[in-house]
Amino acid sequence: MLAVLLSGCASLPSSGPTGRQVLGAARQPASPLKFTVVDLDGAAFQKLIAMPPAGRPIGQIAGLAREGRVDRIAPGDVLQVAVYEVGMTLFGNAAPIAGAASATGAGGNPLAEPGARAQNFQVMVAADGTIRLPYIGRMLVAGTTAYDVQRMIEEGLRGKSQSPQAMVTVASSPNNSAFLLGDVTRTGRMPLTPARERLLDAIAWAGGAKASNADTVVRFTRGGEYAEMRLGDIRPGGGDDLTLLPGDRIELVREPRSFSAFGATPRVSQVAFDAPSLSLAEGLARIGGPNDLQADPKSVFLFRYDAAAVAAGEPPVIYRLNLMKPESYIIAQNFPMRDKDLIYIANAQANVVSKFVAILNQLFTPLLTAKVLTDNNN
Repeated sequence: MLAVLLSGCASLPSSGPTGRQVLGAARQPASPLKFTVVDLDGAAFQKLIAMPPAGRPIGQIAGLAREGRVDRIAPGDVLQVAVYEVGMTLFGNAAPIAGAASATGAGGNPLAEPGARAQNFQVMVAADGTIRLPYIGRMLVAGTTAYDVQRMIEEGLRGKSQSPQAMVTVASSPNNSAFLLGDVTRTGRMPLTPARERLLDAIAWAGGAKASNADTVVRFTRGGEYAEMRLGDIRPGGGDDLTLLPGDRIELVREPRSFSAFGATPRVSQVAFDAPSLSLAEGLARIGGPNDLQADPKSVFLFRYDAAAVAAGEPPVIYRLNLMKPESYIIAQNFPMRDKDLIYIANAQANVVSKFVAILNQLFTPLLTAKVLTDNNN
């Protein structure tokens, strides 16, 4: 009869393993998936808080830092060219400069001389990196700066015009731009200037992330390499707040952090963090804590799978919290939850026996009731 009762207890439905079964599985030498169980006591807690955070660590994007310039002219750029002349001009229809007759300047500046005229051009850099101007012909400007083009124009007009001077500005430069896409308020191409915009400047230019910074991942691509970090981990002016270079791509991806709850809880659920950080105590409170009628408060487990650590040869870790010890609540207040953690609250050993007794009562109570009614009728 005892053997029958024990076998019946073993086959009863359950929401998961007991605490004893979890610890027993960790000691199995032939288990295909090795894992370790760490008791969250004071000594273990001191070691854990000194460990670096897992996931996407700080400094990932900083590894893509490069030196570069944003003032180089490239094919597709549009240049605004102004040529200033005095006396007999090459450009007969050039407009006179207002106030030139009364201007006072130094160093023989043609803008200060009477009869000074200006001619404006807007030219696009061809696919071969050249532009063509009257009286000069084609000039290779790709890879140079606006100041270099000014000197090239003045040199080309020397001997053909009286004291020619030029001013060149870049009206549009698709090449010297960064691109923003994904979960931002405004996607598009952001022109880069000599002010040297940074990563967070670009995100602010795009109107910021649609989700919270803690739930937004920045995917930064430069030169065929990319790195990812959560937006909330990037500090203004820090190593990860890179100075942008032409061609950089910034994609914001919404990845809400969450944890799961199983076992002897009010209900199985997946819970979003909805906060920059979350402690184990707050996670337990959000799921309603252990169920008084079936949970084992000594066996509250947190399952954590760190892919980087497993790839390095370390086994997955299961942390066990004993809520019957007062210090456990202080530890739980300071133990940080991580994305995709799993809380499992084991069933109490006595709960199995209680279930079995309840089943026996359901089986035999109708028989006893029928017997009592029969005896009373007799």
